[in-house]
Amino acid sequence: MGLLIFSINVTLDGCVDHEEGIADDETHAFFTRLMDESGAMLWGRVTYEMMEGYWPAVARGDAEAPPAMREWAAKLEAKPKYVASSTRKDFPWANSHLISSDLRTAVQKLKDGTPDGVLLGSGKLATELDRLDLIDEYQLLVHPRIAGHGPTLYESGLPSTRRLELISVKPLRNGAVAIHYRRAR
Repeated sequence: MGLLIFSINVTLDGCVDHEEGIADDETHAFFTRLMDESGAMLWGRVTYEMMEGYWPAVARGDAEAPPAMREWAAKLEAKPKYVASSTRKDFPWANSHLISSDLRTAVQKLKDGTPDGVLLGSGKLATELDRLDLIDEYQLLVHPRIAGHGPTLYESGLPSTRRLELISVKPLRNGAVAIHYRRAR
């Protein structure tokens, strides 16, 4: 059985707005490594649509992007992508698959069928999956910024505190810190 690993950019005050992080070669290399180590990606519909609106064009060479972003785009194009949605049914981006049935059952089946693990990259979906006790690890990239606005990590709350065990901490040259935690069971 593979792990479900939640990974996201977050500011010091918990903001997960994708425009608030530092988007440089080092940041993209961090997320490329995580993607390389995982067997599949998992997103909510909103995150999928944001990604779908940009990355396929980069992969095709239709959008200007530095080499690290092109590498990310090409690998993302090939990676299986699963989308939890109750409203959208059509996902034309290469290797995209819908999860529309019971979320707990579908994600557990995805974990069971993906020995290299599933990389989760949607804040709202992470809250729902954490409520279902499905997230195994957290790999957060904490940026040296205070956004002063939302959306924020877990802003709709959890039923109880999650205890975590620290696996590693790695500072990046750009001032961000990669923090890896495992759920304490």
